[in-house]
Amino acid sequence: MTFNAQTVTSLSDTLINLASQNLPKVIWAIVILLVTRWIADAIRPIGFRILKYAEPTLQKFLIQVASIMVWIAGTVAALNAIGIQTTTVITIIGAAGLAIGLALQNSLSHFAAGVMLVSFRPFEVGDSIEGAGVAGMVDSIGLFSTTIVSPDNVRITVPNSNLFSGTLKNNTIMGTRRVDLQINIGHREIDSTMTHLLSLVQPHPLVLREPRPTCHVESITPDATILYLRPWCAAIHHEQVRSEILQLVQEALQSIPAKQAAQSGT
Repeated sequence: MTFNAQTVTSLSDTLINLASQNLPKVIWAIVILLVTRWIADAIRPIGFRILKYAEPTLQKFLIQVASIMVWIAGTVAALNAIGIQTTTVITIIGAAGLAIGLALQNSLSHFAAGVMLVSFRPFEVGDSIEGAGVAGMVDSIGLFSTTIVSPDNVRITVPNSNLFSGTLKNNTIMGTRRVDLQINIGHREIDSTMTHLLSLVQPHPLVLREPRPTCHVESITPDATILYLRPWCAAIHHEQVRSEILQLVQEALQSIPAKQAAQSGT
């Protein structure tokens, strides 16, 4: 097939006309997408100011939803600017909805679980939790996953459905926690040792006065006597109190001479 000068000129004119007609639309669509990105980025600081009195869990969840909605609206506006009928696109997506739903059923279950977590609030941002095989402080609750920071400062992302469908422990929601310590006192005299241990625990600045610390016999064997020492503290101080009380108890037991311990056991 040969092209003469007239054909080439006609084709060139056609391309120029198409470019002149569509280039402004493409540029306008790009502008819309850039504005959409700017708005989506601005939503976070503005959202935090508007929702400053809301709970942190609800804040992050609503801001994430708002950002996604802005992107959806911007994309639809950009398609309209180019000349693509969004009603046609929506129809096609609707026709493929079943296939998409089957392919993304896990993501949809994570999304539904995220909505349930925010609605029923078994935990909130800042709570210390254990669930889905991980433990740590809740950093954020998203549409599909929850971010947890472990005690050794590792960021862990957990699918929402794993947390919602499994057993979950919230260590901070009650405000206070009991510290359960098993103490092996060997053959020391039980009553005086229990009294001594309680006298060590009660003055501790992080141990609560109410409920009062308790000390009970857990088991007695021919080789040892095991006590349960149970002080109470604020939930956020649990690990610190546990460590410091163990140190106090160990030092107190070591202060009893071996001869005295042997005499007490006879």
